[in-house]
Amino acid sequence: MTELSGVEGMADGQPLKGVTVVELCHSIAGPYGASILAQLGAEVIKVENPAKGDDARAWGPPDWCGSSSVFQAMNRDKLGTTLNLKDDAECARLKAFIFDKADVVLQSLRPGAAEALGLGAQALRGVKPELIYCNLGAFGTRGPLREKPGYDPLMQARGGLMSVTGEDGREPVRVGCSIIDMGTGMWAAMGIVSALYRRAVSGQGCVVDTSLFESSIAWMTVHLTGYMASGEIRRPMGSGLVEIVPHQAFRTQDGYIMVAAGNDSLFRKLAAAMGCPELASDLRYATNNGRVANRDGLLPVLQGLFAGRSTAEWEVTLDNAGVPAAPLQKVDQVLSDAQTQAMQMIQSVPGSEMTLVGLPLSFDGTRPPCRSAPPRMGQHNAVFAEADAAAEPKIAAGARA
Repeated sequence: MTELSGVEGMADGQPLKGVTVVELCHSIAGPYGASILAQLGAEVIKVENPAKGDDARAWGPPDWCGSSSVFQAMNRDKLGTTLNLKDDAECARLKAFIFDKADVVLQSLRPGAAEALGLGAQALRGVKPELIYCNLGAFGTRGPLREKPGYDPLMQARGGLMSVTGEDGREPVRVGCSIIDMGTGMWAAMGIVSALYRRAVSGQGCVVDTSLFESSIAWMTVHLTGYMASGEIRRPMGSGLVEIVPHQAFRTQDGYIMVAAGNDSLFRKLAAAMGCPELASDLRYATNNGRVANRDGLLPVLQGLFAGRSTAEWEVTLDNAGVPAAPLQKVDQVLSDAQTQAMQMIQSVPGSEMTLVGLPLSFDGTRPPCRSAPPRMGQHNAVFAEADAAAEPKIAAGARA
């Protein structure tokens, strides 16, 4: 069992240094989960099909440094290998590496594919019980849809997220980022880290399961609980919330500003800052319950006031009043934002012209560094060579089992 490097890893922002992960994934969800582990210091061995590689390599334009920007965003700090897993000898090489080196296997192959290749959890953990094996699937391990493939927008639809996103009465829209894919990758990483902690205590690995469908339900926690409590089916409200008013974006002279007056005290500050303190003493609007019930009367009044000044002017005014507010920024503005730069969230990639988004975590003030560029296909195939002979006895044991 690999020993974690503890103090050294935390000091350099890499608490998973010493952990070896085999990634059998493509597209976004699995690669993002493996990327989190890689940025935390784990050595992640990404295994791709030698004929085409990860599907995401071709998801462009734009391309950047040889692959699509989508692939580059999801695969930093990894070692890239290619194996034809339908070839018995190549598959045996991977098993040899897993038995000799791996702490974790993360796989998102179609249902049943890993088992058919002899790479399922039961086969691998039967030989190496300390192995942590994570299945990242579409619909999960049970139920009528367990064999069905799934993708982020399908889960946004089926899980209800699209039903509460956008504006009431208009065409459905998806959340602009692949939130189901990336959220499932986060759950996979969290499950793996939890299993590593348990293994450090017990010496035993385990099987971690997560899926896109489960993530879609988890994102809907507030809406589903609200329905179970009230019987009311939530509708899309643009940038607003069912439970809090005002808590939405307002149009200004030159853009939009998001305002989050989440309690009665903040609403009084907002009303005063906008030059209409009487709104806060109006019995219809004095409490959040009243504002929610009378939103159709209040919101047009606020919108009329916000339209009279620029976003920058309102941001200064509301900041000075202590009212939470933020301008609606586009991607170029986010990159140039002084706070983005101060937090050093955008990291240079060693040996490359690329810059990529860092992990939103720091350890004792140190953010995990960008150690290497996303790999070229097969760039690190040599990592399998040293494991070929070392694990032959375990392969034989696995075959007998």
